[in-house]
Amino acid sequence: MAKTPAVGASAPDIHLPDQDGKTQKLAAQRGKWVLVYFYPRDDTPGCTLEACGVRDAWSAFGKAGITVFGISADSTKSHAKFANKFRLPFTLLADEKKTVVEAYGAWGKKKFMGREFDGILRQSFLVDPKGKIAKVYPKVKPEAHAAEVLADVAALSAGAKAKPKAKPKPKSKAEAVKSVIPMAKKVAKAPAKSSAKVAKAPTKKA
Repeated sequence: MAKTPAVGASAPDIHLPDQDGKTQKLAAQRGKWVLVYFYPRDDTPGCTLEACGVRDAWSAFGKAGITVFGISADSTKSHAKFANKFRLPFTLLADEKKTVVEAYGAWGKKKFMGREFDGILRQSFLVDPKGKIAKVYPKVKPEAHAAEVLADVAALSAGAKAKPKAKPKPKSKAEAVKSVIPMAKKVAKAPAKSSAKVAKAPTKKA
């Protein structure tokens, strides 16, 4: 099992079929924000709540330029049924062999009603336009996830625009001397002001 990719690391590539049977690649989304979210199973309560949350905020996702890849181990047929039933406007990817799930560290021990078992963890990863992991969501709350992602993209985008310009490198001693020499020569050549005019200036009567 691979470790969960950390913020700043290159996002593991994705090469999986979507609900329409078309192969989708993460690398093809370079230049865009991408939400890669893993969920346990199609058409289950928590997974439906999470998917519909993204659906209901889809216009905001579009304005922010965010592509969404929802990934589970369900088949493309199951994904198509799930997407059609709830009118999901985004891409669902079928990772039946769990290769991408494992590459992102989204497979592990889970507990439900006192029973422990292995399964897909409800985790998400926000990938920046350069293909780097910008944010990791280790424990997603289905009902709040869409708003959380939108807020994070807005904050990260604003931070990128507000980066300060690089400070100029300090001049070396030799460069500093060279820059002073022309100024010194200019001052030396400047004609001195005559004091005669000052002496001849009329004085005011008391």
